[in-house]
Amino acid sequence: MAPNASVVKQAELLRNDGNHYFKKSRFGAAIDAYTEAITLCPNVPVYFTNRALCHLKRNDWERVEEDCRRAIQLDSNSVKAHYMLGLALLEKKELTKGIKELERALNLGRGANPKGYMVEEIWQVLAKAKYQEWERSSSQRSWELQSLKEACESALKEKHFLGVSEMEGFVDDATTSHLKHLEALETVFNKAAEDDTPSEQVPDYLCCRITLDIFHDPVITPSGLTYERAVILEHLQKVGGFDPITREPLDSSQLVPNLAIKEAVEEYLEKHGWAYKID
Repeated sequence: MAPNASVVKQAELLRNDGNHYFKKSRFGAAIDAYTEAITLCPNVPVYFTNRALCHLKRNDWERVEEDCRRAIQLDSNSVKAHYMLGLALLEKKELTKGIKELERALNLGRGANPKGYMVEEIWQVLAKAKYQEWERSSSQRSWELQSLKEACESALKEKHFLGVSEMEGFVDDATTSHLKHLEALETVFNKAAEDDTPSEQVPDYLCCRITLDIFHDPVITPSGLTYERAVILEHLQKVGGFDPITREPLDSSQLVPNLAIKEAVEEYLEKHGWAYKID
């Protein structure tokens, strides 16, 4: 049974009290207010995310996780709940699970109401976690490749020595063949390590023309130019209603998600995890 109007009103007053206490950094009092609101109306997800944020400020990550999971049960599209759950899991050293929640938050946050836009904040944390994940897996792959390369070189050397002993008078030919095999082996292993080798820069078409950083939330204008959403929105708000490059009139309502570039960025980062590194 849904709570009656007076109960809902009382719960909202308690939430406002909690918000007031939070702004004054009185997190304990805020938690008490949100808890009372939850007691009155236990199916309102924002009460749980608000309380989770208080727990986050106190570094009580276990309770952050508990409240965020409850909020997600009530609203699976809660950007804040997935984001804070991701933070809590990272604090628990559960890197893979934390990244999954942050990626969910990022995808939900793209295109959100500018007032509640969190993509840049989420991206900063996600990029750091993904780079850490890449470093771990890259080190493991490098070690495995090096071990395999050494085993192959050892096998080739053994084959060469056996061949030399059986090819009396053709030692020079055997040596030339052996060196060619070693060269080919070096080429193969260098190629295998390419994706884990940082290049000088990310391709230009995957980067915003203004920030020069890889796209987080790309949008395309009627003129066909692609920008980072947060950056072009800031330009429209603070500088004026025109495209910064073409100078043509532009309104925020005309911005459309560039899904092709978004997918291209995701594919590039999947292969080149080093590109997550933030300077």
